[in-house]
Amino acid sequence: MTATTPKATSAIPSFCEGIQYFSESVPGFETYGKAPAIAEGTGAIADPADPAAVFQTMLGADALRYLTLQVTASKASGHPGGFASQAEAYAALVMLGHKNIVTEVGHHAPGFYSAMFLDRSLEDMGIVNVQQVRDKFREKDGLLGHLSGFIPGLLAPAGPLGQGQHFAMAGALLHREKLFAFTMGDGGMGEPYPMSSMAHFHTAYPSVTNFLPVLVWNGYSQEHHSMVSTKTNAEMIAYWQGNGFEEVILVDAKEFDDKNQPEDYVDSTAFSLEQRMAFTKAVLQGVDKAAKSAFGGKLTVFIIKQLKGAGVHARGAKSHNLYPKDTLDAPHIISALKERALTAAAWELVRTNCERAGGGPAAKTVVTEFTLPLADLGELPLEEFAVGGEPKISTTAMGVLVGKVGERDRTFLVTNADGNEASAIANINQALKIIHPTTDDLYNQSPNGQVYEPLSEDACAGLAVGLSLFGARSLWCSYESFAINGLPIWQTVTQAMAELRRPAPATVTLFTAGALEQGRNGWTHQRPEIEAYFAAMMRNGNVFPLFPPDANSIQACYEWALAAKNKGVVITASKSPLPIRTTFEQTRQGLQDGAIVLHEVDSPQAPHNQGGSKKVVFAVVGDMTLMPVFEAAAFLETEGIGVRIVSIVNPRRLYRASDVAWDTCSEADGGFLSDEKFAELFGGDALIGVTGGASGMLEPVMLRSNCKRDTFAWKRGETTASAGQLMAFNGLTAEALTKRAIELVH
Repeated sequence: MTATTPKATSAIPSFCEGIQYFSESVPGFETYGKAPAIAEGTGAIADPADPAAVFQTMLGADALRYLTLQVTASKASGHPGGFASQAEAYAALVMLGHKNIVTEVGHHAPGFYSAMFLDRSLEDMGIVNVQQVRDKFREKDGLLGHLSGFIPGLLAPAGPLGQGQHFAMAGALLHREKLFAFTMGDGGMGEPYPMSSMAHFHTAYPSVTNFLPVLVWNGYSQEHHSMVSTKTNAEMIAYWQGNGFEEVILVDAKEFDDKNQPEDYVDSTAFSLEQRMAFTKAVLQGVDKAAKSAFGGKLTVFIIKQLKGAGVHARGAKSHNLYPKDTLDAPHIISALKERALTAAAWELVRTNCERAGGGPAAKTVVTEFTLPLADLGELPLEEFAVGGEPKISTTAMGVLVGKVGERDRTFLVTNADGNEASAIANINQALKIIHPTTDDLYNQSPNGQVYEPLSEDACAGLAVGLSLFGARSLWCSYESFAINGLPIWQTVTQAMAELRRPAPATVTLFTAGALEQGRNGWTHQRPEIEAYFAAMMRNGNVFPLFPPDANSIQACYEWALAAKNKGVVITASKSPLPIRTTFEQTRQGLQDGAIVLHEVDSPQAPHNQGGSKKVVFAVVGDMTLMPVFEAAAFLETEGIGVRIVSIVNPRRLYRASDVAWDTCSEADGGFLSDEKFAELFGGDALIGVTGGASGMLEPVMLRSNCKRDTFAWKRGETTASAGQLMAFNGLTAEALTKRAIELVH
């Protein structure tokens, strides 16, 4: 087919402005393109065997390839090859009316943007023609290089591999009547978690099968052959079957090749029209069968096997991304665009089908474009313990509230890597039951439970944050030392929440058994470095680590977290009985101000106190770390030195507004402690920051303080017999604190 420039073509639809090449004709269009295959008001094609539906699915795939290449080449940057190899599968999903599509592959972003443009979703961003897609690609407030929570019609962010299944499963769990397909690269299949997370989910929820992995088996990863490229079709099918998939549908382009392409992976766009349609028909019917199988209660996967880069500027790994030489003026880019060019009438037909599919643009129909109705929690049964009374376990006190939340909100889910009892929150399991096909009262197991307990932190975090992103309440529980393995997807989602165009419940975590309590378990259990991640993420604007000092405080912190929107809230607390030091009202004030005063004694004018009265301020992160601080304070007071102990509950509030990108967040929270109140809390002759975790959590205090100051923080783990010994190993002792305080004030 011959390509022309826009000037040589008449009656070009306005949305096509920016398309550089049009063809004079499209073979088969006169026969199969007379009317849209998706009739008005239907939302999907009537028959996947209908030649017109097959032809128009093929047109949709080529339109996606053309746009993906032209948009990326307009910036000589981006990733066209991976999406191009599965364009028929994506087009088939759309033609069958399925638009709740997610991906783990951030590099498929330009293809997804092209799809959102074709169905008019991007009009919600003011993008109405191709030129604007080109202009906005890889620009701030535009179409970022990887999928984000900012783009209308797209359900979830993508980037780190091995994450897409979590979003699809969360959607499937909340919306049983819809299909949630997710594309998965054959490179991403090698990530350690996707298969195990789907297997655990299927065991926990055997009736929830309305999620569909779409494996893009194209033989190549980013820069080389994929590690599964040598598998035979039979081996690939056996692999999925061995991981619990009852229905494995594989469509291999090689079986339709009439151009004698020599490799195992071939490009269907090189076939004759007849064989292109045969391949597309197989994909369309295969996707239709897979969707029906998924809805029918079978764990199903659809696999499309086609060469990476099919139909774009290069093939194999060389098609993965563009370089500065790959501009719209480059001969190989021009040639590829002309090869994929469509007529104006074909573009009009493709757009009509895309817009009608699924009942309208994805931005108006997919589940994440709407706020999920949530159960009214009413008043939580908080129990305020007497200050100075019997020591209580913070996590257990929170567990009571978690149980009530689950009883009142049946969509609420708690995730934990099989460790609630070890974290002193067995009461959560007792109230909500661990999801397991084997009912066992001794272990609090029930098929209808609300506690999801895989042994993978990625699976715990993934489902919990996926549910939050999709609008439901959840709680991810973990040991602080293990949570690092689930952090990547939590971080992905909190960043997406900062950009979401709708309010969603905060992603809430409870991290117990801090390193100070884990000394006797050896260094593998001591990983407070994760606090450094959260300390850095506080500057994002929507990440709020909370450090309740006792069992009263943790209840108020959880109450606050349940009401938070589009935030990442990290509650870290001990699983040991500790003194009650605060009231609810104090913590509520601390959540607003960032910190609360737990203890204050002014120094007398003692004879040995040369230079007049002095005061040391201890700024403390955590609960167990308060023990040596109070001990040090008692000694300093006998020496005539005044002491103020400040518990840092919500350190994000202690930054200055200019330190944090809070105003870039969709649900902006601009609450920061004023300079005057900061001076009231932390002003003194010396300031000592104390934390059992990473010193970065003390940064906001150290940034603003003008007095002499020092920091006591975690250094590294060691096997010890007690928390006290571990603190001593890290220099967190009353003696060390006292010595340094005296040095600073004298």
